[in-house]
Amino acid sequence: MSSLLDKINSPQDLKALRIDDLYKLSEEIRSFIIRTVADTGGHLASNLGVVELTIALHYHLNSPEDKIIWDVGHQSYTHKILTGRKDKFYTIRQYKGLSGFPKRKESIHDIIETGHSSTSISTGLGLALARDLNKRKERIYSVIGDGSLTAGMAFEALNHAGSLGTDLKVILNDNGMSIDQNVGALSRYISNIRTAPRIHKIKEDLEFIISKIPKIGPTVSKSVERVKDGFKYIFLSGILFEEMGFTYIGPLDGHNINELLVNFKNADNIEGPVLIHITTVKGKGYKPAEKHPVKYHGVNPFIIGNGEQKKENKRAEYSQIFGETMLKIAEEDDRVLGITAAMPEGTGLSIFRDKYPERYIDVGIAEQHALSLASGLAAGGKKPVVAIYSSFLQRAYDQLIHDICIPEFPVTIAVDRSGIVGSDGETHQGIYDNSFLRIVPGLIIMAPRDENQLQHMLYTAVNCGKPAVIKYPRGEIIGIEMDQGLKELQIGKGELLLEGEDLLIIAVGSTVYPALEAAEMLERHGIRAGVIDACFIKPLDGDLLLDNIKQYRKVLIVEENVLNGGFGSAVMELLNENQVYDVEIKRSGLPDIFLEHGPQELFRKLYKLDSTGIYETALEFVSEGLEVYNYGR
Repeated sequence: MSSLLDKINSPQDLKALRIDDLYKLSEEIRSFIIRTVADTGGHLASNLGVVELTIALHYHLNSPEDKIIWDVGHQSYTHKILTGRKDKFYTIRQYKGLSGFPKRKESIHDIIETGHSSTSISTGLGLALARDLNKRKERIYSVIGDGSLTAGMAFEALNHAGSLGTDLKVILNDNGMSIDQNVGALSRYISNIRTAPRIHKIKEDLEFIISKIPKIGPTVSKSVERVKDGFKYIFLSGILFEEMGFTYIGPLDGHNINELLVNFKNADNIEGPVLIHITTVKGKGYKPAEKHPVKYHGVNPFIIGNGEQKKENKRAEYSQIFGETMLKIAEEDDRVLGITAAMPEGTGLSIFRDKYPERYIDVGIAEQHALSLASGLAAGGKKPVVAIYSSFLQRAYDQLIHDICIPEFPVTIAVDRSGIVGSDGETHQGIYDNSFLRIVPGLIIMAPRDENQLQHMLYTAVNCGKPAVIKYPRGEIIGIEMDQGLKELQIGKGELLLEGEDLLIIAVGSTVYPALEAAEMLERHGIRAGVIDACFIKPLDGDLLLDNIKQYRKVLIVEENVLNGGFGSAVMELLNENQVYDVEIKRSGLPDIFLEHGPQELFRKLYKLDSTGIYETALEFVSEGLEVYNYGR
């Protein structure tokens, strides 16, 4: 670690540095982040782009008295380094280590916890209103990216803040990217501002000339104001924000610390809300990340010299199988469209985009809009498929119910990253979707056990004529042989994969293969376990489940979801409705918690959702004297 960074253990330590030293510190921090993320993996390009901005903010403000609110939070690495977590930075995104996002329990400098986009202006405004009510004077700066600004929530907050007129500083970090390339009219608007800074000099000159016109009576004065307003509409590049009640400053070079500090000081002297527009380079300082910011948004450990990942996946991932299956389905049906909310690469829709650009829609970071848009497309006779991460689908729950399921529009929702996600932690875990989806009337919910079943389920969902969800995990496929043709599955039909005598294991999705492996392990102890793949979380295959459950004294239900209201709850409700009480039920899943960051494999082992864990649970369950919940008694 270099000499300047050695001296920085809190934001106050920055105050002792000269401005010129801050540039050297920027280089040291950038190098420190690259070296660390090369070992641990993490969000690289976004963090490299805000090093100077973060240093300037902490140099200008007095955190934590003054508040810095990070939008999304995956650009907070420099903030963590400057706020006393430098020595633990090597643990970033590691189990029991530092979170990759702001975390209140880590530091008093982390004001708000955030892992999803577009919340910083709302929370910043809330803090500002609380400050005003408490008659305090702290400064509040919300940092939001141009990609995050496309979400409706950001505009709701801008609208409210502009109407209230309270002191709030919003920094628009404009790097032309979200995770992928930005889309939409707002993105073009911001891009035009970014590429035409000369407008500001013209605007300043015109306002100076107008100010020198003598005020000869109210008529001339009003005319001058009208002339000024006319010039403002022609030349003022931030007019959208000005009309929303914000004073607009920018665009500024987000890597020029001197320029940032001067304008932060100017902003503090302006009453009311101020939007400071800065431009930055995503991935700055590391050529591979600058050249391929999408690839280096989130990375596995890599070799610094050439940027290559140290460990490549041995098999394809479920997202890739989804994308390839979309191509097959679209080839035979031109009504099929693919929709993403700024995640073409992550969801696997990028290959669909390349093959069928006219049938591909990227709405930007706007999940609510994506689902309502899909409902309109379905009403117009199309077959929309919305590819979305489980944790992001939470943001569009009302649209799922209101716009898709009540009118019964045939929209397919491909829920990626369902289950334990891993190192991104609480905000990204997909461990609630069984619970919040299964209560929606009329919604078909499928969960494939492998890639072959995934392709058939997607084909079934697209062609069933009803609202349907297919949910699948993050990570590598099983590696089985794929059927060449696609087929429609019978809705609500499960499969008995293995017959037994002593115990019945009912599994779904990612827990099916571990359940089969556990059954093999039990066989070595003379315990014969039957295994059912439910296939459908809704509707359940009641006949299959009831017929088999009645043959066993003990039933183990396994799911990679929280137990509250999940798949196991659905099976228990089925038993209650059919007055089946003489059976002992045990459910394996995740407890009533927010699951922290760490490897998927570790959490599956910790919560007994891998093959060994299911085996141990089952072995204990069938043993004498086990105290279990005796269903219905």
